[in-house]
Amino acid sequence: MTQNKAQREYFLDSIRACLMLLGVPFHVSLIYSMQSWAVNSAEPSVWLTVFNDFIHAFRMQVFFVISGYFSYMLYLRYSPGRWLKVRLERVGIPLLSAIPLFTLPQFFMLKTWTAKMANWDSLSLYDKYNNVVWALISHLWFLLVLVVLTTSGMVMFRWLRNQRHSHDYDQVGWGKITLAFMVWALLLDLLRRVIFLTQPQLLPDGLFNNVVMVPLFYLPFFMLGALAWKHQALKQLFIRFNPWMCYGTIAVFIAYSLNQRFSSGAGWLYEIDNVISTLMGLCMLNVCFCFGYKALNSHSPRIMYLVNASLFIYLVHHPLTLLYGIFVTPHISNNTLGFLLGLTTVFAGAFILYEIHLRIPLLRFLFSGKPQQRKVATVRG
Repeated sequence: MTQNKAQREYFLDSIRACLMLLGVPFHVSLIYSMQSWAVNSAEPSVWLTVFNDFIHAFRMQVFFVISGYFSYMLYLRYSPGRWLKVRLERVGIPLLSAIPLFTLPQFFMLKTWTAKMANWDSLSLYDKYNNVVWALISHLWFLLVLVVLTTSGMVMFRWLRNQRHSHDYDQVGWGKITLAFMVWALLLDLLRRVIFLTQPQLLPDGLFNNVVMVPLFYLPFFMLGALAWKHQALKQLFIRFNPWMCYGTIAVFIAYSLNQRFSSGAGWLYEIDNVISTLMGLCMLNVCFCFGYKALNSHSPRIMYLVNASLFIYLVHHPLTLLYGIFVTPHISNNTLGFLLGLTTVFAGAFILYEIHLRIPLLRFLFSGKPQQRKVATVRG
């Protein structure tokens, strides 16, 4: 089934691009945070830890709502088979391209220049395999999750499209949405706890996490985006400022930070994080949508440039950040200065590489999944 194109949602494009580009300050600040990463500064910074926690607490939840929104929009535009082919190409080709070009070199960088894999020779064959899986997926995990959710969307979107007697979404508010998401989060917590007690070896497994557990967490956000396309009352709810969601962001973020500092992985850290991150995603969904709708809902060539560049910038920034952390960070004692210099360096390098890749048709295809159209010469009579 093909439908006419709807008016472009500029604010959603802009929010999605901003969320992607936030990956750069997130990973650069990770070097200077209290979190243990592949490379860390000599002493952590409190403000950069808070900054890093804040970005991590909501960014991808809102991203997957927008992904679900546009995915369902395209599902209604194409036949299901055509939709699946187009979506998997747009997501899968950049994923498969980035592994040999970015994350595989990253693996050897970490193994050679950091202490992250200092015990490599003593690892079992499975542990070596699992380390390689985590390293190759790396920051590409969201593309893998999109592949899983897109494939699942063949069933979920068909069900959504065929709904004839839908609920009155004009009566749905943040309370009902939050309750539904909390039920899902608690069910996911129950599943994780059962796995922890019965098959604990699965939880550290890279493939199991990124193909099963992570998609299950983001599934309701993805479907909420699809519902917002079908029921415009939901989208209107999202873009209408709700002060309680704004206040909730502050309270939930405090809870998020406390959980990160005082809970442990052997205890209930991940289960609590699941609930808190779900709430944080909902609160920031309203904040991002309402402010984005007011400030970014118009066409701008500069914004569209960032929208088009955002995926490539995100893919390439990670190895650049690691190189900066390995070779430059140890020589800068001031964390704030190091962060600002790192941000400038990584963004500059990423945009230079983006401009280079635009001039090479094969690279444009590999990092967009879109076939490059040939220009047709005009014959003058």
